[in-house]
Amino acid sequence: MVESDRRLHFFRRMLLIRSFEERVAELYAAGILYGHVHLYVGQEAVAVGTCAQLRDDDYLTSTHRGHGHCLAKGAEPRRMMAELFGRRTGYCKGKGGSMHIADFSRGIIGANGIVGGGAPAAVGAALSLKLQRRDSVAVCFFGDGALNQGVLHESMNLASIWSLPVVFVCENNRYAITTLQGYASAGPGVAARGAAYGIPSRVVDGMDVLAVDAAVAEAVAHARRGDGPSFLGMETYRFRGHTEGEEGLGWNYRSAEEIEAWKTRDPIQSLERRMLDEGLIAAARIDELRAEVRAEIDAAVAWAKDCPEPELSEVWDDVYA
Repeated sequence: MVESDRRLHFFRRMLLIRSFEERVAELYAAGILYGHVHLYVGQEAVAVGTCAQLRDDDYLTSTHRGHGHCLAKGAEPRRMMAELFGRRTGYCKGKGGSMHIADFSRGIIGANGIVGGGAPAAVGAALSLKLQRRDSVAVCFFGDGALNQGVLHESMNLASIWSLPVVFVCENNRYAITTLQGYASAGPGVAARGAAYGIPSRVVDGMDVLAVDAAVAEAVAHARRGDGPSFLGMETYRFRGHTEGEEGLGWNYRSAEEIEAWKTRDPIQSLERRMLDEGLIAAARIDELRAEVRAEIDAAVAWAKDCPEPELSEVWDDVYA
């Protein structure tokens, strides 16, 4: 793919994630969606830059804030929206909801509401790949709140001593719900967690999709060669709350000035400016892309609303534990 087409792909995919999440926020505020939703607005560059290096036969484990990961890996917006609406046509037949979307056909082996819960699943998947002598990789997304979870440390230790093809991607958006990362995690920094287990580790500008793409390209190549795991600390920021509706709970842990300062680094706007400055795209084409994405999300919502709900008789179907 030529560079201009590659950047256009990044831009459209980030737009798709942003539009999906903003529509989910509207539906949730209107009382149409139930349960909790944790939106990915602001962090789009991490998912898109990472998944640009993955194939359908590569595995991915996600988190409670997983819509962006799934869309970046190629999940269909309409089936994701159907899942959020609790419809039978959703990825988990309407019974998983926002935090449990999976699509094995694309290697998305599950989002997970348990903090750090995707790490052992990713390592298990990576072990299976090594035993099968495949050159596929597993990517484990997790937030800075998972850095102090024992299961993550156990998983990184096993990945290192067994030299497994897994890439640990820490999305450090600075806050674990309301707790500042630097307050909760001892040590010299996020990347030190991976380095402690002899894993090649680095910090990446997670607001720059091109920087993410380049860093993940190295880590994935490292894994495909059979050289073992990597750890990438993505410095990013969520523009919305930990969960929708948190304002009504009276949470006040970030200043308006802090949020606005991070918004000046919006990954979508930054890439848009680059492409315009370098003459890779015309402003009219950007407007067309935004309209295309809005229409795709509109169609996804309309389709999901018209889909049937699961029958009560199906409540125990597909339950494995």
